[in-house]
Amino acid sequence: MPELRKDPISSRWVIISVERGKRPSDFGMRISAKKGGFCAFCEGNEYTTPPEILAFRPDKSKPNTPGWTLRVVSNKFPALSIEGQLNRQGEGMFDKMNGVGAHEVIVECPDHNLTLSTMPLKSVEDVLWAFHYRITDLKKDERFRYVLVFKNEGYDAGSSLEHTHSQLIALPIVPHLVSEEIEHAREYYGYKERCLFCDIIRQESAARTRVISENDDFIVLAPFAPRSPFETIILPKKHASSFLPDGNFGLLAEILQRTLKQIDKVLNLPPYNMMIHTSPFKDENNEYYHWHIEIIPKLTKIAGFEWGSGFYINPTPPEEAARFMREAEI
Repeated sequence: MPELRKDPISSRWVIISVERGKRPSDFGMRISAKKGGFCAFCEGNEYTTPPEILAFRPDKSKPNTPGWTLRVVSNKFPALSIEGQLNRQGEGMFDKMNGVGAHEVIVECPDHNLTLSTMPLKSVEDVLWAFHYRITDLKKDERFRYVLVFKNEGYDAGSSLEHTHSQLIALPIVPHLVSEEIEHAREYYGYKERCLFCDIIRQESAARTRVISENDDFIVLAPFAPRSPFETIILPKKHASSFLPDGNFGLLAEILQRTLKQIDKVLNLPPYNMMIHTSPFKDENNEYYHWHIEIIPKLTKIAGFEWGSGFYINPTPPEEAARFMREAEI
């Protein structure tokens, strides 16, 4: 019989449609060969991108030239503009403001054919450092309240460019989904005087049925009520409300790459979305919220029922997804 499950973090209900029970092979994922051709993100084509904001250059080469291992540039087609003031105002009962923000692209490595799951582990660690550096810098701008770091891997996940890259958008407001998580975490803490996420880690660590992997500092879980098949969450075991304030990126790089390799192995290189959720700038250090990484393979489509109801239908129970992931040989 199908199950209705409630996500304790977002209070969102999902339908686990066990009667549809899909295994990894049922999703029919096909490996898409890279088309190649000219790529603005490849080494040697730096002149085609906006000037770099940050770059790692082991050979001390000049900015905007070859010799880099990672580059951060402004998005050529930004969702928000870095110039101007917010100018908050009302239009009758409606609210609006200028579209002020920052939209940046992290080109994760110079090799067109590598991904986060296949590049050297040190390169994955460098990507995490780049996230940290850019968040730290953007938070100095008083117009911004939040930076969302995300990755769209593959065309079906929203990526228009093949070369591996992540993005970040600095926002003058806290995203609604993050606000919901924070509010529910605050309510939970107010009632129990414990962090909701820490309690989830303790319970899942004891039960083991939805634990995918772990190392000394991080744990990877299949959420109790996932929106889609093989949805995965990476959490620090020790309470931390903001994205790695202690800058320990080695073990995070290790478990992030391992998780992506498992997803690639089990699901045959699926497109996916990855997001980092962290506390807003004005409340970075607190006892109730817990930063984390969410990874969602694009295996199902959102249709009328989901849009109309807010429910998600997941044909793969998370316990089975976690087992497939654990058993993947990488």
